[in-house]
Amino acid sequence: MSGIILFCAIVILSCIITNKFSNKLGMPALVFFMFLGVLFGSDGLFKLSFDDYNLTSKLCSIGLLFIIFYGGFCTKKPNNKVTLQAILLSSLGTVLTAIITAVFCYFGLKMPFAESFLIGAIISSTDAASVFSILRSKRLNLKYNTAPLLEMESGSNDPFAYLLTMLGIVLLKGGSLSSLTPMLFKQIIFGVLFGVVIAVAAIYIFKKTKLLTESSDTIFMVAVALLSYAIPDLLGGNGYLSVYITGIILGNSDIKNKINLIYFFDGVTALSQVLIFFLIGFLSFPHKIPEILLPAVAITLFLSFIARPIAVSAIMLPFKAKWNQISFISWAGLRGAASIVFAIMVVAESSSMRYDIFHIVFVVALLSVTVQGSMLPVIAKRDDMIDRFSDVRKTFNDYQYESAIALNKMVIKDSHPWKGCALKDITISDNALILVINRNNEKILPKGNTVLQEGDEILIGTTVVKTSDDINLCETIIDEGHEWNDKKINMIDCPQNMLIALIKRGEESFVPNGSTEIKTGDTVVFYEI
Repeated sequence: MSGIILFCAIVILSCIITNKFSNKLGMPALVFFMFLGVLFGSDGLFKLSFDDYNLTSKLCSIGLLFIIFYGGFCTKKPNNKVTLQAILLSSLGTVLTAIITAVFCYFGLKMPFAESFLIGAIISSTDAASVFSILRSKRLNLKYNTAPLLEMESGSNDPFAYLLTMLGIVLLKGGSLSSLTPMLFKQIIFGVLFGVVIAVAAIYIFKKTKLLTESSDTIFMVAVALLSYAIPDLLGGNGYLSVYITGIILGNSDIKNKINLIYFFDGVTALSQVLIFFLIGFLSFPHKIPEILLPAVAITLFLSFIARPIAVSAIMLPFKAKWNQISFISWAGLRGAASIVFAIMVVAESSSMRYDIFHIVFVVALLSVTVQGSMLPVIAKRDDMIDRFSDVRKTFNDYQYESAIALNKMVIKDSHPWKGCALKDITISDNALILVINRNNEKILPKGNTVLQEGDEILIGTTVVKTSDDINLCETIIDEGHEWNDKKINMIDCPQNMLIALIKRGEESFVPNGSTEIKTGDTVVFYEI
């Protein structure tokens, strides 16, 4: 028992340490948990023997359903054009990627047809967690609504990759093509039907009944996620498709205690990701990797530079997308946990394969996340895709950037019109209130007859209001390489529809003028009309 507790403590401490370390490298911290699993595994330092693919498949499937549910729950529905692009990329794009990769494996690497199809299917989906852990850690937002496009595509293509994988397993077991049609029909129809029905029922219970309390709504939502997977799966439907649809409908609806649900599922998802990546590493046998290294590297290169770009171009060019956007979306197709989980499912279903599919996919995903992922900020800069005027975190439902009250500090200078005036004689907005006056390091609670003096620092509280649809309040953090760094505002080439409204410097916030010089570390808040 003590050994288990000690192991859990090591994992938690590793989470804290590796998260900070990985942010500096631009690499998801989950990769380190994979290596931690390798360390404890059969070929690692601790030599713990483990090769139970069936148990690992079941545990990882449970974790993956929560990851997909939360991915949908946090996906903020973009505009109709971006939504259509994302749906096409996640469905048709996934199928194209799988087919092109399968053709390469069959003709180029001389693999059996069923195994070629399975490899293409397994690695056809992209990993949202890997992509956005990098974008979030670097606070990189992308031009042309690419961030919400990638989020929705990578969150919704796992169900389609799972569907292709199930078709591949049927082929591997000698099933006929005629048997695939009813299976395909049930996978899609039941997946969509139960995803919508369960989401609508959950919303009704949240809004129209008094069954739930603040302490039970999280438990209820766990049950919703489990039901949305289990019911269609028992009937031959696509449980992952159902889970994602349920998540995205609930996440974009006005249900109570959504913030608490986000915090809860954020923790559940983080734990699921840690479990999956640790088990992936724990199940692997590094001594087998040299045998499959060359085909795995060949597949990775083909997938990154040929299959994914062809699929993305075929989808995006009819929308007249720019080539730099197509280039970045192609590079951002990282392979991650879902691909390896699907590979584990395949091995658990059948052991009569000529090639070691699990370790091939393991290497493909590892190379994709580490090499391809670490270069993501570089590629974004090369393709001129970085949007410096907004924060990628605002792409998601879990980003809380609005508060009930905003605090602003103002200094009364000699030329200020409020100097020498009593507070009762000052005209101030109805939604603003002077909270405290700092005079010669002494804090004064303001009253109507309090007279403002030169040098007074006043703290003003204002309620936060939503802007209209055509005015956006945005912010950007100035680093050493930012084009505004060490420049005065009147020397900055700002767009005509943009006005810098506020600068946050340390604990101080102030309204700038044309001669204000922007410094490293400043947070610049501006309006866009």
